[in-house]
Formats: sequence, structure tokens, C-alpha cells
Amino acid sequence: MQIAGSSALVVGGAGGLGEATVRRLHAAGASVVVADLSDDRGKALEEELGVRYVRTDATDEEDVRAAVGEAEALGPLRISVDTHGGPASGGRLIGRDGEPLDLAGFRRTIDIYLTGVFNVMRLAAAAMARQEPQDDDRGRGVLVNTASIAAYEGQTGQLPYAAAKGGVTAMTLVAARDLSPLGIRVVTIAPGTFLTPAYGKAGDQLEAYWGPQVPHPRRMGRSPEYAALVQHICENDYLNGEVIRLDGALRFPPR
Repeated sequence: MQIAGSSALVVGGAGGLGEATVRRLHAAGASVVVADLSDDRGKALEEELGVRYVRTDATDEEDVRAAVGEAEALGPLRISVDTHGGPASGGRLIGRDGEPLDLAGFRRTIDIYLTGVFNVMRLAAAAMARQEPQDDDRGRGVLVNTASIAAYEGQTGQLPYAAAKGGVTAMTLVAARDLSPLGIRVVTIAPGTFLTPAYGKAGDQLEAYWGPQVPHPRRMGRSPEYAALVQHICENDYLNGEVIRLDGALRFPPR
């Protein structure tokens, strides 16, 4: 698929993985819409790169419709990358006090990390289906979602987050099959531990803890490495229905 001349929607595009992706796709010639709730960072990217910032809650239908519409106005929407995040509840299923894990917190985490991804997928795919096929493969676009290696080996106390990310991985093949008649691909990236600006001063401590646990290279991941994989997924038409771990061979221990 040709990135140049296409429009791209990056949900969570003002965050670490998302910002790196925005920069990569912009440099490759895409017209990019940054959909996020971080007004300061989103507007800064808009001013620096000339991309379009749209304040967007991924769980809100009208917000995502508006962001998709902005992307369509810039050119044929062929790329949607979802890196959005938010607060995630945690704790053991039964706490040390004997109380069960909070149901409201579980529902909130599922809503942000799973339902939000579904919302973006369905609305972005509907827009892609309206585009003319681009090449001999009759491709119309690609949806790139973000899971986590916690989907496979979630740690103690990560049950809501692991369940949500597990749902994202499970949707990948089914969505690819659903959308195959339309020429729309679906691929998910499952990152390991990535060092992003969101960690602030705690980043050094996290690097010291996680870095030595990664088999190779012995460090946390970097956002441009995620963005590079996004670009390859866009350009490699034979990647479809797959979840790709990006983790340096890290496997989460129980805790």
C-alpha cells in the first residue's frame, strides 16, 4: 500500500507511541489526523508538522466519527492506527482483605482499552470501504491496533488490562476475515515494555528495572521502533490478521 497521498488517523497520536507514528507517517507522505485528548501536545504537533489535531475520546461514537471525517477531508483514508490509552484498574481478583476486585474499575478498563478499539475500528473501516481500491491487490486500507504482551502473560494484579488487551488480540483475525471482501487489512502490535515520555522522571527507574529483563537488546523499547513497524505493516500487503509481538523476546514473569 502506498502511504504517500493517503490520509492516516492516529488515535492516541499525542502520546509516545502515537506521536512517533504520526511523525513517521507524516514523513512518508501521509496527511495525518492526530486524535487525542491531550490538547497541548496535539496542538503542538499540529503547529510543528502541519498535521490536523482533533480532540477525541476513543470510546465516544461522535468524537471518532468527527475525527474520521477530518481524515477523509484530507484525502482517501487508508490508514488507521490506534495507540490510545487511559487509566487501568488493577489488583488481585481477591484482595488481601478478602474483597473481590472492583467491578466498576474492570468495566472502565474494558471500555477504554477494548471497546474504544472496537469503536475506532468499525468507524475507520466504514470510511475505508468508501475508497477506491488502490492497487492490483484491490486494497483499500489497513487498521493497526495496539495490544500488549500482557494479553499473553499478564502479571499478578493485571487482570482487567490483560483481559482488554486479550480481547484486542482476539478481534484481530476475526476483523481481518470480516473485512477481507472490502480489501481492508487488520494487524495488531503487541508491545513489551516501552519507554515513553509519559513516564517522566520515573523513566530511569523503569529502565533500570525492565531493561535487564529483556533478553536482547537489554533495554526497554523505543517509540520509533513501534512506528517503524507500523510503516512496514502499511507497506507490506501480505501482513494481515496477525498479532506481532514487539518485545525483545521479553516474557512477563508472574509479578
